Amino acid sequence: MATIDPKLADKLLEDLKGQNFEISTPPYTHFSGKKKGVSCTLYKSGKLTVQGKDIAQFIEFYLEPEILKNFSYTYQDLQIDKTSRIGIDESGKGDFFGPLCIAGVYAEGSSIPNLKTLGVRDSKTLSDESITKIAKKIRAEYVHHIVKINPSKYNELYEQFKNLNRLLAWGHAATIEQLVLKTGCQNVIVDQFANESLVINALKRKKLELQLTQRHRAEEDLVVAAASILARQAFLEGLLKLEEEFSMPFPKGGSSAAVIQAGKKLLLKLGQEPLKQVAKLHFKTLDSILD
Repeated sequence: MATIDPKLADKLLEDLKGQNFEISTPPYTHFSGKKKGVSCTLYKSGKLTVQGKDIAQFIEFYLEPEILKNFSYTYQDLQIDKTSRIGIDESGKGDFFGPLCIAGVYAEGSSIPNLKTLGVRDSKTLSDESITKIAKKIRAEYVHHIVKINPSKYNELYEQFKNLNRLLAWGHAATIEQLVLKTGCQNVIVDQFANESLVINALKRKKLELQLTQRHRAEEDLVVAAASILARQAFLEGLLKLEEEFSMPFPKGGSSAAVIQAGKKLLLKLGQEPLKQVAKLHFKTLDSILD
């Protein structure tokens, strides 16, 4: 399938062990790893072969980004849409602690498949460390805009909108507006989160008439995936700043035992007032913390 640098043999071996491959050393090989649906063999020549009915995910999500550093297998038969467009996504909507972040990225022509070479894919499939690294590259190479709504401002806005989806639509429209002003692009794709009319009406209030596509699983689009990474990185950064400010960890998620425990700890330490600075107070999680 490919030839790899011998220096990567140790990393590949340890990674395969970590993924529960059974390791053996057939003749003329450094090693061979096997598990259900996938076998991976590194020969003394440096040639690497991968076989099995379940290799696609192994190659796309591990081998290409971590070892091969290219995506020729995954995208050899895929015609990537190079139409100029703005992609929009958000992060933090379901997290009790931390900000709500909406991000947008503009890309055109050959810069769209280039996103894949940077490691861009749906942020939900990436580690926090990878998100931070890839986001830095996107920020450096692509026109982008991020709306970060910290908890204190979020709670204030929620009192005005009385509905999370209307607040989200406002944030999406604000992000789109800034990128349209920066690029002139009027082709926008959004990860759909509610009734389509919410974003459409929010754009109308800004007198923006666009070619707008809203669809579920929009992160399958590379430009939206890039936006999802920027949004997630902004959320992680905002959460870290709150942890540093209050000298305590704030777990991700909406209502887990760890989240409730952290809320109770803050409540005992500083009282109820600081909760509005770190958390989204309309969550039912607040009732569990106050109880």
